[in-house]
Amino acid sequence: MVDPGSTFAPQPPRRRGGCLPALVVLVVILGLGFGASKLFGDDHKKSSASPSSSSSHDSGTWKVGDCGGPDPDDAPNGYKAFGCGDSGATFKALDIQPASFMPDSIQCPAGTDLIIQVSISYGSSKSKGGGIPSKTVCGRNLSATHPGDPGAGGGQLVKGDCVTSTAKEVVCASAGPDTYQVLGLTKETSQCPSGTTEPMRLTLAIGRPYDVICAAKR
Repeated sequence: MVDPGSTFAPQPPRRRGGCLPALVVLVVILGLGFGASKLFGDDHKKSSASPSSSSSHDSGTWKVGDCGGPDPDDAPNGYKAFGCGDSGATFKALDIQPASFMPDSIQCPAGTDLIIQVSISYGSSKSKGGGIPSKTVCGRNLSATHPGDPGAGGGQLVKGDCVTSTAKEVVCASAGPDTYQVLGLTKETSQCPSGTTEPMRLTLAIGRPYDVICAAKR
């Protein structure tokens, strides 16, 4: 998963003049990891930006149920669209959301294993790390491995996950005794549900819908 308050600077869009065809590129903005601070910093879920890749969806059209996977022509970080029955497909889109220059504002549904930013760049060749963000794909692995499930240690922080005393997300099944269960994510400590024994206030992150991890000793 990604540390709740973790932020990274989005890459600025690049434009090229002329009537050039639009090229859709996919950028993974959330993979497997994230990690908070009494004021907690934003390490509990560390997002990672990776180089973009061209997509076979040249129109930029993505819908729920579409599938994708690693782009063999843009390894190791590129992703592209595949038919769900193709051998190259590794994830299915659970949700399609608007693009955002504030990664913390993106909140995918439960079960999301990875988040991919779809961008459009203008030019005749692949644009590494550039483009105008057009939408966000919330993906779930087609395999049986789901780090985005509650307690699994990956994806975005959700109710049911486990964190350390410094708000670093960990896998619940292998967590030590000095860990906490996430009971809720709220803006204020006073909004935490009953049973909360360790409210963890995070440092400010623009766009993030919560500022407090409501946790309890496991």
